[in-house]
Order: sequence, then C-alpha cells, then structure tokens
Amino acid sequence: MATFPIESQKTAQIRFTLNGEETDLSFAPYKTLLEVLREDLGHTGTKHGCELGECGACAVLLDGKPVLSCLVLALECNGRKVLTVEGLSGDGRLHPLQDAFADLGAAQCGYCTPGILVTAKALLDANPHPGRDQIREALSGNLCRCTGYLQIFEAVEAAMVKIAENGKVSVE
Repeated sequence: MATFPIESQKTAQIRFTLNGEETDLSFAPYKTLLEVLREDLGHTGTKHGCELGECGACAVLLDGKPVLSCLVLALECNGRKVLTVEGLSGDGRLHPLQDAFADLGAAQCGYCTPGILVTAKALLDANPHPGRDQIREALSGNLCRCTGYLQIFEAVEAAMVKIAENGKVSVE
C-alpha cells in the first residue's frame, strides 16, 4: 500500500507584524489568517463567524485596511501588518472606540464587536470626520443581531469627537 504525504504535515513560515510586534510563525500552509490568529497565536478576540465572508466577525486590519480573516490565507500576510482587536489599546488605555462602545452600550453580546471596532478604526484613520451615511457604509459588512446598529453608529461618532479633541489615536 502506497503512502502519501499528508498535507497538514507540511509547514509554512512567515514573518509579519502583529499588533505592532514582529512575529515569526510556522503553520500548516492551508490555514486562513483567522485560524492562525486564534489557534496558533491565541488571539481569540478575532471571532469565528460564518467563515464565508458574510458576517464580519473575523475582521482585522491588514496593512491598515479591513479584511475578513476567514478569507485570507495566512501565507498572504508575509511581510505585512496585521492589527486585531487586541492591538487597539495601548499604554494601559482603551482606544476611544472601545471606551465609546462601553459607555454607550454599543456592545451587547459582544460577539460582533471586535470586527466592528477594527473596521471603525480603519474608517476613522482614513476619514477623521465621517457622516452617519459613511459610517453606515463602512460597517455594512459587519452583522450585529443585538443592537439594531443605532448605538454602534452613535459610539463611532462619539469616538470621532474624542479623537478629534485629543489628537490622532493610532496603534500600528
């Protein structure tokens, strides 16, 4: 009986920046960024959702742009910058978006919150003063079953004001 190499026995290696820290990683080459973040690196803030690219629960920033990590092969991240919800806070302080979400009750069950937070961060980094329609459009790929979205939009607007008052807040 012939034996064939099992695909999972092969490994890939990449170096990338995760939440501001250089990271070297070996993993099975078929893994998505979502799987590597959660299973290999223990960054469980990024959530498993539909795994079809339809819910936004797995959103992270890749080189500053929101992507659905369930649709990105980890191999594609070599030499790139990945920011997860764990990387939003810095110096022992929450990001203004995180503060606003807590203060305004924008996170109820919380499952969708990490993806919404990083997506909103990308919006505010690109456009420090978006209107409600721009916020709605930017977050349209993030599904929430609890809040009805109004509190989420209000929290993004409140964070926008706080960031404008305190200067640019960016963790890269």
